[in-house]
Amino acid sequence: MKIAVDFDGTIVEHRYPQIGEEKLFAFETLKQLQKLGHQLILWTFRHGKELDESIEYCKKKGIEFYAINKSYPEEEFDPETSSRKIDVDMFIDDRNVGGFPGWSEIWQIINTDSIDSEYNELSSISAKDNLSVGSRLKKLFR
Repeated sequence: MKIAVDFDGTIVEHRYPQIGEEKLFAFETLKQLQKLGHQLILWTFRHGKELDESIEYCKKKGIEFYAINKSYPEEEFDPETSSRKIDVDMFIDDRNVGGFPGWSEIWQIINTDSIDSEYNELSSISAKDNLSVGSRLKKLFR
């Protein structure tokens, strides 16, 4: 999926124009999403120096985005021919209806199919091999 991720209030606590404290599990979740092949787009109000600072902050934490405030890296915004809205499968933002649920819940929402698949695989291993739970987990995640 292509996932747009807000910065202030989502990756870090909202302290604009400063950079707030990192949100719990933000970078761990983003890294895992990238590892699974999702394309992350930084979608933020920031621009200029503040945008550059947020990009550098994320790089230092191990996240480089597929695109920044664009649908894809080469996109050129032309207000005469383009919409400011970007083409993504999902937005992660603290301004969602209901607010920001937290990175643990976001991980669970995005990976429901993956979790179900791992559970089914784990179940089939246990039935075939008659292994302990610890042995099954080691076999599944090696």
